[in-house]
Amino acid sequence: REGYLDYEFTDFQSKADFAYALQTATQNHVKRYIHSMVDKTGIKNVVLAGGYFLNCVANYEYLRDDIEFYIEPVSSDAGTSMGAAKYLHHTLTKDKTIRPQKHIYLGLKHKYEPEGNTACYNGVAKLLDAGNIIAMYQGRSEAGPRALGNRSIIFDPRRVDGKDYVNKVKGREWYRPFAGTVLLEHVHEYFDMKGLKESPFMMYAVNVLENKRDIIPAITHVDGTCRIQTVTEEQNPHYYNLINAFYKQTGIPILFNTSFNLAGDCIVETYEDAVNAYNKSDIDYLYFPEFSILR
Repeated sequence: REGYLDYEFTDFQSKADFAYALQTATQNHVKRYIHSMVDKTGIKNVVLAGGYFLNCVANYEYLRDDIEFYIEPVSSDAGTSMGAAKYLHHTLTKDKTIRPQKHIYLGLKHKYEPEGNTACYNGVAKLLDAGNIIAMYQGRSEAGPRALGNRSIIFDPRRVDGKDYVNKVKGREWYRPFAGTVLLEHVHEYFDMKGLKESPFMMYAVNVLENKRDIIPAITHVDGTCRIQTVTEEQNPHYYNLINAFYKQTGIPILFNTSFNLAGDCIVETYEDAVNAYNKSDIDYLYFPEFSILR
């Protein structure tokens, strides 16, 4: 539109209003397109891939009871190569077996011997209950941009100022929100899943039930949503057992979860990366659950 490029965003609110308008317009357009193609073709299985579909807010809007969605969590060329390898396998072997993606802990294996004190799930849960920020490092790193418990910073979701506090420690902008990891068996007690069975790859920002928003304010966004990861013991046993220990202690089956990195840095990959990030930050503890070690 003529004159559009001359418009100046002079304050935060005008920028926020524009971002909201752009978000709403694009997600509504894509939603109409997806639903119209399902209605036209009768195909109820929908796969979405590419960087656009990392938009967790929009993804939640696409959900419909009669549609089965799979949104690819590895939205870069790495995901394309995974898909190509799977396609070639099925083509060459004529293997018709459908194998759902159970996890994306696909990073390199690293050998290391962490230093620190012995710690158990219950002990770490007590430290979280006491308001400590804990970085957790274990196993292979996550493929894609989401931290899913192997390269995560975790915290108590009940703390009212939790978002501001952890953003300050990470050196991020004040408005940046955080995610939550919830035990799958308790997800419906806190969140409106709109028919979703699970969200293991943190691809949806779902509505927090109104009577739970004040219970987990650190991870409840201003619009009443939360970007969630559901977890089972099979998917990530150490992370699951830690959250379960926190649940038994506090009655809350959820942990505040964000990527293990500081502002401007990549998510940590190696043991040395983890120790360096911990040493130059105000993170309280560094936890290695595979070794039951807390630094």
